[in-house]
Amino acid sequence: MCGIVGIVANSPVNQLLYDALQLLQHRGQDAAGITTAQGNTFHMHKGLGLVRDVFRTRDMRSLLGNMGIAHCRYPTAGSAVSSAEAQPFYVNSPFGIVLGHNGNLTNTAALRAELFEEDRRHVNTRSDSEVLLNVLAHELDEVAQGHRLSTPEIFAAVTRVYQRCRGAYAVVALIAGHGLLAFRDPFGIRPLVVGSHETPQGTEYMVASESVALDALGFTLMRDVEPGEALFIDQNGRLHTLLCAPQARKVPCIFEFVYLARPDSVMDGISVYETRLRMGERLGQRIRQLAPDLVVDVVIPIPDTSRPSALQLATTLGVPYREGFIKNRYIGRTFIMPGQAERKRSVRQKLNAIAQEFRGKSVLLVDDSIVRGTTSREIVQMARDCGAKQVIFASAAPPVRFPNVYGIDMPTRRELLATGRDDEAIAREIGADRVFYQDLDDLVLAMDGIRYGIREFDTSCFNGWYVTGDVDEAYLQVLENQRADEKGDRAQQLDLDFNLRATAA
Repeated sequence: MCGIVGIVANSPVNQLLYDALQLLQHRGQDAAGITTAQGNTFHMHKGLGLVRDVFRTRDMRSLLGNMGIAHCRYPTAGSAVSSAEAQPFYVNSPFGIVLGHNGNLTNTAALRAELFEEDRRHVNTRSDSEVLLNVLAHELDEVAQGHRLSTPEIFAAVTRVYQRCRGAYAVVALIAGHGLLAFRDPFGIRPLVVGSHETPQGTEYMVASESVALDALGFTLMRDVEPGEALFIDQNGRLHTLLCAPQARKVPCIFEFVYLARPDSVMDGISVYETRLRMGERLGQRIRQLAPDLVVDVVIPIPDTSRPSALQLATTLGVPYREGFIKNRYIGRTFIMPGQAERKRSVRQKLNAIAQEFRGKSVLLVDDSIVRGTTSREIVQMARDCGAKQVIFASAAPPVRFPNVYGIDMPTRRELLATGRDDEAIAREIGADRVFYQDLDDLVLAMDGIRYGIREFDTSCFNGWYVTGDVDEAYLQVLENQRADEKGDRAQQLDLDFNLRATAA
């Protein structure tokens, strides 16, 4: 999960790109970067950390030009601590290209070998995004007939990218001296929207991961970029589109609606907020069916994502809804903290309980999902410390039992609380008296996808079915081995950083 944005405007875009990244900060907290284009010249600044920490006034002043892309990173491949893997990535041949990517490729190893052995291209990091950039660069080089690229040639290159790259990818890229390119994988797993803004000088365009970035910056949502579709906005501000993968079908990631996206976003025509309300209603109906004699005094959400679901669940059960946790907004999202120790430590820094809402009550806590269980365990204990006589935990999503290989940090089954455990065992693990999960069929129905022409969603983390067709047990085992190696590398890097700081001191 990352946030990407691209803008072609009639005035400098540096502030627009910065503001858009701020609006997409929830999609990635580890690194941020902006690249602008001024004629044939790129201006880039990127680094580790939050958007507000990466960019200073002097950095913004150096980002010249009326066209640019930006990225905030949440690492699911490569290193979380390497500044070299902050995006956008740049390659100088052909023409000069910078690229930002949201998602995960599933055939990275094969592509890396092809790039080295056949395309004679060097990939300097472990990031699959750099691999994707080099595949695009190679295909542009192959189709180019001269020193200038035509729009049909650019679309032909994207078609060849689709033929080579598997997995999930929403992409924004700049081609020096030509324009801005954006495209979405043939299944539309990761979101991408396009909007416009009319000015006296002409139409401005913006592509972004979520519609909230468009709304807040005065752009009107035109539509979603379709699966397998490429958009190209040339230097004269003209928009060109083409479906480059004719066998594409729309299978968006359902976890975007459960957790990742902001509630005020609309993706693939579906309101995230409305889906979360429906999730709460269906979960309430399920709890009533499974436990008709359950007595609950109060329903309390675990902020912020679960609020709409908890509110509708409370209405369905006829139980008072209360805010029992106050969130420190200066602590990042614990789900995307890079390490388990950091994640556990941050929970009580992030949330503080209002004791009177728990004392002597049977409390139903509602969260959007339970992934590793670390946060859930800490929150249940907080409720008990405040004197709750019974703590029941409800998840607006089904049990997460399988890795997500398409750009969400759920890579190993050993890290997933629900793997190998039934509801009773999960309740014991997190210290709750009882646990209720959403039914998968109910979750899909809550999406109301048929109304928007969506007949299926990527639900792989719940049922182990991977739409790209190239993920099997052997693939998952390799992924888990890589995860273990990356943890070791990260620990070694942190030790090295500490030793360097100690030496410097």
